[in-house]
Amino acid sequence: MLGKGVTASHTHTTDGRPRARGLGIPLPGLPGPLNAITDVPGVEVGTVTLIEGDAVRTGVTAILPRGRSGVGRPCAAGWHSLNGNGEMTGTTWIEESGAFNLPIVLSNTHAVGACHLGAVSWVNRVHPQLAKQWLLPVCAETWDGYLNDINGGHVRPEHAEAALDAAASGPVAEGSVGGGTGMNCYEFSGGNGTASRSVAYGSHAFTVAAFVQANFGARHELTVAGRHVGDALADDNPLDSDWFAADLGVRPPPGAGSVIVIVATDAPLLPGQCKAVARRVPLGLARTGTTGSHFSGDIFLAFSTADADGLLSAFPLGAPADDEFGTMSFLPWGRMDAFYAAVVQSVEEAVLNALVVNQDMTGRDGHRSPRLPLERLQQLLG
Repeated sequence: MLGKGVTASHTHTTDGRPRARGLGIPLPGLPGPLNAITDVPGVEVGTVTLIEGDAVRTGVTAILPRGRSGVGRPCAAGWHSLNGNGEMTGTTWIEESGAFNLPIVLSNTHAVGACHLGAVSWVNRVHPQLAKQWLLPVCAETWDGYLNDINGGHVRPEHAEAALDAAASGPVAEGSVGGGTGMNCYEFSGGNGTASRSVAYGSHAFTVAAFVQANFGARHELTVAGRHVGDALADDNPLDSDWFAADLGVRPPPGAGSVIVIVATDAPLLPGQCKAVARRVPLGLARTGTTGSHFSGDIFLAFSTADADGLLSAFPLGAPADDEFGTMSFLPWGRMDAFYAAVVQSVEEAVLNALVVNQDMTGRDGHRSPRLPLERLQQLLG
């Protein structure tokens, strides 16, 4: 029996596996209908998962902020780096203009170039008029080289195109799928996770939602719903071994990896407010235990799908007209606190969903990443 206001989508995947709420983990805030980034109207997500032989464990995740038909329409945006040991393309233009209008593609560290080429090719095919301008898609990464043959060139531009073609509204695949296929989080199987919050604002109801590609955190740090459980789950940790030293000649400390977080909202925000939203992402990550490893690239993008006439308008020609001004509605800065809280809550739950909706994964050279032991977690949470 689901509690008041709680839906099956909040607690379970479409194939019946529990999400974090399905385990009874107490989490604050009111989720949207799907408890996913696709609760923000227009947002579409697609994945391509590559699992081949013993060594290929990777893929691509694509996010269309305004859906397929809305490519080219700008979104106010801002980004923030907690630690720059990673890559997210397009951020210098976002910093300059306060907006972007192209797809977001996530994959592994050495696939950024392939994904960039694929996104440009896709836009050229789907929106050829737009492709006559310069194209600066957002392509971001986390490192899957423990489980995946990351130097094998297995992610190709056509995989990025296929993920973009597959982008749709509705429930979002979580766990070891898409760009998150070969990732580890708190030295368990990690990858994709998402969650959302509904925020009341006068007579309006806005949505704030997060999507994470989680590949960060040391086992001993793991914290769930305020309970430090990492030490009690320290056994069965193949990542806590000498494999780094054998493979790389050096062993980074536990917690090495990265996390990419995309925050979406339909609330009308200024670019500076989007940046402020992105700066709140680390607070949600910290609720799950991480202290932010130097070897973890932690990069965050926040955008608003509210209409913003004049942002990134097409190339104007000739002298400006007397009434050629861009216009924006936006929340007063003093009303942002409820939206900041929604970011923190959504990010925390998205990370937990990435851990809970998962399974053991064995990849290259027999490397294994165990799933989070759900029954033991429930016992620890009491």
